[in-house]
Amino acid sequence: MDGSSSSPRGSEVRIGHSLNKDEEAFVARRRNTVLQCLQRLQIYRDDEANFVGGGQRAMPGVPNIALLGSGGGQRAMVGLLGSLVQLDKAGLLDCILYLSGVSGSTWCMASLYQEPDWSTKLDTMKDKIIKRLSGPVVSFTEAFKKLEKYYNKHFFSLTDVWAVLTVTEYVKEINEHTLTEEWNHDSKDPFPIYTLIDKQCRQQGHGDPWFEISPYEAGYSVTGAFVDTCNFGSQFDNGSKKNHQDGLDMLYLQALCGSALAESEDIKKFNWQQIKDFGKCLGTNNEVGHNSSAVDKQCQVLTDLANMNLCVLNGEDPSDLDQSIRTTLNGLQIRYSIYQSMNDWGKNYNFLYNITDKTVPSAVLESETRDYEDAGLLLNSPYFSVLRKERDIDLIISLDFSDGDPFVTVREAAEMCKKLNIPFPEVNIPTEDVKKPKDFYVYKGQNAPSVIHIPLFNVVNCGGKLRLTS
Repeated sequence: MDGSSSSPRGSEVRIGHSLNKDEEAFVARRRNTVLQCLQRLQIYRDDEANFVGGGQRAMPGVPNIALLGSGGGQRAMVGLLGSLVQLDKAGLLDCILYLSGVSGSTWCMASLYQEPDWSTKLDTMKDKIIKRLSGPVVSFTEAFKKLEKYYNKHFFSLTDVWAVLTVTEYVKEINEHTLTEEWNHDSKDPFPIYTLIDKQCRQQGHGDPWFEISPYEAGYSVTGAFVDTCNFGSQFDNGSKKNHQDGLDMLYLQALCGSALAESEDIKKFNWQQIKDFGKCLGTNNEVGHNSSAVDKQCQVLTDLANMNLCVLNGEDPSDLDQSIRTTLNGLQIRYSIYQSMNDWGKNYNFLYNITDKTVPSAVLESETRDYEDAGLLLNSPYFSVLRKERDIDLIISLDFSDGDPFVTVREAAEMCKKLNIPFPEVNIPTEDVKKPKDFYVYKGQNAPSVIHIPLFNVVNCGGKLRLTS
């Protein structure tokens, strides 16, 4: 359905499956790069029957190739970087049309896309990123100032705390650019797609959980409901923007995409221990820029909040700590907001609120806010961002950096696609390969994209030292 025919009149929300016009224009340019790359490698084939949608294209026979990076924390971040470097050395990087990531892979993407045309100078970018990751962590002064900035947003949630206290420990920077600022319309790089899920849809088991954010649009991949990325997070009513909020910066986006462990009890304990340690360090740090009395109170509240939540998670009575917080607060609302929002992750205004459209699941229309979280909680690879029919993908290269079962992402993607009637090749996995996976697998299907699945841990990479646990 074309977006213009179903969006409310005057709407800033687009309901429809067609691609954003700017994305279409980029794809047309990028396909010239793909064509030249294939010709250099002498693997260009002018046979449109080999590809899913070649007959409808300006350049039939040129495949649309998507590269997927799975989740896996810092391992995925470094793994995706290394994989891209190897593709570049093999002369294959320019074949990639789309680059999409989940969780830790988005941390790598955010680092790369800070530099315009990074794919033309990848060795330099690799050295720069590795040097940063090997360097010092973000100072507590910078972290505290960033946390205060996040507090001034309309919604303050644990995603903000996660961004400042956890994500910065891995990425070693505070990236305050927005996704639209990082993107150049004439970029020579693959088109980036960051993926997450709608928490309520995941928990309720209906609606459309698959959510994507590109430099141009953010929205529900399967349903086809989008808003300009610069407006994602703003308040909407019946498709019209009522209250503008500044675009999400890249540190927050990395936290939003990389919060897969947020619902784990162990990680909750870890997160609150981080907050506790942060409070202690603030108490001994003279760079924060507040008077010592205020800092002492802030640190006391922050430490009490962390201890209170650790008590709850450990099944202990937190009432004494609760009273201490109330006694000490005296207007220190940022600390109390952390306490109040300790169960909120990725809360943002719902741009579909009050829209009347039968093509959109009612589950995502009725609430003024939605919570978004790491797609790894449902599927640890961003298949649904590139399976949109209009993206017309012929080949998916799946880089899997997960631990445990090396086939879980591709197998679950096949099962989910079957339920949703989305074309996907049949995935057959030899029993003996589950514990000893090969270095790559190719799955083909009729009228479906081919999938090359590449587990990081395999018999070629690891040799006789490979040990996989379920």
